[in-house]
Amino acid sequence: MTAAKHRVTRAAGRRTSGRAGIRDVAAAAGVSITTVSDALNGKGRLPDATRRHVRNVADRLGYRPSAAARTLRTGKSGLLGLTVTTYGEEPFTFTEFAYFAEMARAATSAALARGYALVILPATSLHRDFDVWSNVALDGTVVVDPSDHDPVVTELVRQGIPVVSDGRPGGSLPVTAWVDNDHEAAVLGLLDHLAGAGARRIGLLTGTSTDTYTRLSTTAYLTWCERTGQEPVYEAYPAHDPCAGAMAADRLLARPDRPDAVYGLFDPNGTDLLAAARRYGLRVPDDLLLVCCSESSVYARTEPPITTLSLKPARIGTTVVQLLIDAIESGATNVGNIPGADRPVAAAPRLATPGPAPAPAPAPVPTATATATATATTRTTPHQVMPTELIVRTSSQRRARAARVAAPRTPPAAQP
Repeated sequence: MTAAKHRVTRAAGRRTSGRAGIRDVAAAAGVSITTVSDALNGKGRLPDATRRHVRNVADRLGYRPSAAARTLRTGKSGLLGLTVTTYGEEPFTFTEFAYFAEMARAATSAALARGYALVILPATSLHRDFDVWSNVALDGTVVVDPSDHDPVVTELVRQGIPVVSDGRPGGSLPVTAWVDNDHEAAVLGLLDHLAGAGARRIGLLTGTSTDTYTRLSTTAYLTWCERTGQEPVYEAYPAHDPCAGAMAADRLLARPDRPDAVYGLFDPNGTDLLAAARRYGLRVPDDLLLVCCSESSVYARTEPPITTLSLKPARIGTTVVQLLIDAIESGATNVGNIPGADRPVAAAPRLATPGPAPAPAPAPVPTATATATATATTRTTPHQVMPTELIVRTSSQRRARAARVAAPRTPPAAQP
């Protein structure tokens, strides 16, 4: 047996009896071990093509860095946090929503691919006691929809922990980076879609919370109404309360100026509006066009199937984790130069999480000061803007002629 053949046999044996090592990746990629380390850890000044090549080879070989070796070498735990702080006191579990379930799955996979593990943290304890973080040695945290001047984010940054936001932060929140959709562009696009399908009076179901998604989406609707000369027709409700959503849908379709098309900002709005339409004898799409923002597959099976706006949460989950790990491994803890950040991908919005509110009221419209502050944050904080997709189904299909808007029928009295 030649020496060369002996070396190949030993290498093959290592890969079949255990996982590939960094030397295997270097040999297969035709680069040095240092280059492999830099490419996988986001370090050095390597060409993007080289980083992609090395990562593809590592994926093909099934290479995973040793967590124990990395901890000894770097002093880092390899743990990333994922939490919601804005709505942490509300009685719901955010992972039950299709958007967050898909986002968390993608984030977990992206973290594991780079040798990290994702820890989903409850938000309720964070508001009451920051010491809960001392129980888990986190290298960094993804925070979903942080509020303006969020005390949890501020404290994490003070402790030197990088924070990447899933959602555009408001105010001067010191996140390391953020990832979001273009809420305004997506809303304007779907409203144009409804108008093109024959709608003459488009309504909105929105929330009473002040999170960025709700605020910017509502503002985009009002802007569209002003541009087209339509009077706004909308109902706002505390989005964390599912019963309030059904009642708001009922109120919207019972109005004297009932809309002939509705966009619902939140996941349950599609089924709420469909049920309300049936109570009032309205046919979808003949009498009423419907669109809602949701990642749930249930809307492909409703009768009729409902058009949904997808915010591509898997892309967002993958991207926030990549930015967070890049920040950790480059030593960034605040706004700064993070590899791969500040490269907008496309235009379009994101799914809102349920948010707290005292009582139903018209959704607030951002002031010029708030808008300027958000713009300043966008300019200075590394970020990526992800694309959305309007999945057109029967509920918003173009009609042969504009439907006549009839007065709503009074629903039948409830049986005793």
